[in-house]
Amino acid sequence: MKQKIILFLLFIACLASAQQKPSQQWLDQKFSMFIHFGLYSVYGGVYNGEPVRRGYSEQIQSFAGIFSDWYGNTAQQFNPTKWNPDEIVALAKSAGMKSIVFTSKHHDGFCMYHSQYTDFNIVDATPYGRDLMKELADACARGGISFSVYYSLIDWNFPQAYPISSHNADPLTPEHYAFNLKQVEEIMTNYGPISEIWFDMGSLTPSQSKGLYDLVNRLQPQCMISGRLGNDYVDFAVMADNEYPDYKLDVPWQTAASMFDETWSYRSWQERGEVIPKVAEKIGSLIKVISRGGNYLLNIGPRGDGSVVKFENDVLLGIGEWTKANAEAIYGTKANPLPNSFAWGDVTTKENSLFAFIEKIPASLKVNLSGFSGKVSSVKLLSTGEEQPYKQNMNSLEIDISNIETDEPVPVLKISFENGFNILPASLITNGFLTTQNATSIFGHSSLNYYAGYKSLIGYDWPFRSRKRQVAHEITFSDNEKGREIEITTDGNAQKVTLNSVNRRTVRLPKNSVRWGNLYRKRSGMVFGHLADLEGRSSMAVDENWRKVEDFPYGEPVTEKVAPKSGIVFMQEIESAKEQQIAVEIMSGNALYVLLNGEYITAHFSRDRVKFDEEIVFLPLKKGNNQLIIVCYNGFEKEFSYKINPLEKWTVYMQKLSPVALDGKENHTLSVRAADADSKVAPLRMNNISVKL
Repeated sequence: MKQKIILFLLFIACLASAQQKPSQQWLDQKFSMFIHFGLYSVYGGVYNGEPVRRGYSEQIQSFAGIFSDWYGNTAQQFNPTKWNPDEIVALAKSAGMKSIVFTSKHHDGFCMYHSQYTDFNIVDATPYGRDLMKELADACARGGISFSVYYSLIDWNFPQAYPISSHNADPLTPEHYAFNLKQVEEIMTNYGPISEIWFDMGSLTPSQSKGLYDLVNRLQPQCMISGRLGNDYVDFAVMADNEYPDYKLDVPWQTAASMFDETWSYRSWQERGEVIPKVAEKIGSLIKVISRGGNYLLNIGPRGDGSVVKFENDVLLGIGEWTKANAEAIYGTKANPLPNSFAWGDVTTKENSLFAFIEKIPASLKVNLSGFSGKVSSVKLLSTGEEQPYKQNMNSLEIDISNIETDEPVPVLKISFENGFNILPASLITNGFLTTQNATSIFGHSSLNYYAGYKSLIGYDWPFRSRKRQVAHEITFSDNEKGREIEITTDGNAQKVTLNSVNRRTVRLPKNSVRWGNLYRKRSGMVFGHLADLEGRSSMAVDENWRKVEDFPYGEPVTEKVAPKSGIVFMQEIESAKEQQIAVEIMSGNALYVLLNGEYITAHFSRDRVKFDEEIVFLPLKKGNNQLIIVCYNGFEKEFSYKINPLEKWTVYMQKLSPVALDGKENHTLSVRAADADSKVAPLRMNNISVKL
């Protein structure tokens, strides 16, 4: 009986530990080293004496078409005697990096550790004959730096896996999945504490993603799991390679970056240029990430002999000089809390201070900040502690930087306050009507697989003004939201609500108030959610990439043969006689992305791989011309169906909630989140709701 109690207590302790993710240490580290090192490093991006210019060099086996046995024989030449794990750790620490993520196995299937499940590993197949990854893990422990691993979910060497494809997002056979489970278990068991595991590629089923997620949690409850495991089994979201979002995310996240966009592993013929501009470039990238609340993972690619390329070494040392001088503005900080951005640069915050990164020196030599309340007590150049002159006028601040003399790539100002500061909302809602258009949208990053990573809207926040002592919210919603569970929080008081009202009314479109104009289409890219040329543009010109659609059958389903991992982008012109809300019924394939006049309306990708999805979308039209963008995407099927159906009438539901007390102040906050979400990054999909106070 006593043994059972002990086991039960251990189970509870493990469960509690697992629920502590993310650890504050992981959130605070901000800057880490990625290392792409493997059998591919021997090639250095060259095959048969010629540079392989197509694709990343760590995938040279695929892009150069090297036979598997020829590629495997390269292991006999792999002897990285110049690899020194303690020097690698020292370099990372000199750069200001707080952890190292090492490629335990890349797509080629070659293991940089001693795997008992394949002899295609650095101990059994090479003259080196030692467990290189174990030596690095031990060096990290000695150096006081966190150790993490990258693990490829695809494997070109495993005989029962899918063969090499053009996209690296292949399914896992049952045999291959079982093999991955065994390898992940040995990594999680034999290499000490693992800070994070960076899964990559593959297109797993939800049960496969869950199995790996549960395995890691069971063996190392504190280990952070990357979103590229897929199906929204995620502890931290991962952007696309070298991607820097221009919006803040409300989930733990990371951007992985290479020294050069063209490759991650060593490339002997890479044109590297000068060190100083590269130092400035990567410092700028680090600032972009941390000012939006993320962690920055910067890669190096050692040569086949294990030595670090001098250029990369020097770049990291150059970055390190800057991070050492400005550490207070980097580590343990939070994203820019201010509601607005600034032309001169970015902001982080910690405790009672704001940190201003002056990336572009204004011609006026004046730095202006606004959007806060609180009395400034000092402004200093962080690297030297020198006081800077400033003028404060209520909620705005002007800093004179004309006396700053520094050769830093980016000077940083520390702005301190006497008794802390408060953030002022960009605008306060005073009419008591909260809509998705006057909300602050809260974003995560959902990822079904590498090609299905996208900006997912996970909540809405509203600042509003009211002198009432309490309010009884009335929520309006559509058939889409009916039956959903939400958490609505007012001044910190949370209510869980099921949207199930029977009170409803029919809304009719005013006659002749809307004209549906020209419809255009083009192919979408492979990566769902990559809308660099669409989002944020209120009006787009019709160029040669768009094809006009004649006689489109509005209201009727259309079925086309569209290859998986591709889709169709529609651009619909809509003219409205006035500012008004209309409704359109949309059927899409496995995924849908909707923009109106460049603004995000909704986006989602079916984790359950439904053949098609159908929903009503409310569109807040402006008076005059509007542009509606609809991305219908096919992730899995051989063909898919879509439909665009403008509605003449639609149903809305009204649900009154129990009164909730306000905090006695004049300004208040309200937020809506999903209480029934499958994951912290799963899309909210409640874009038709509104709240009346």
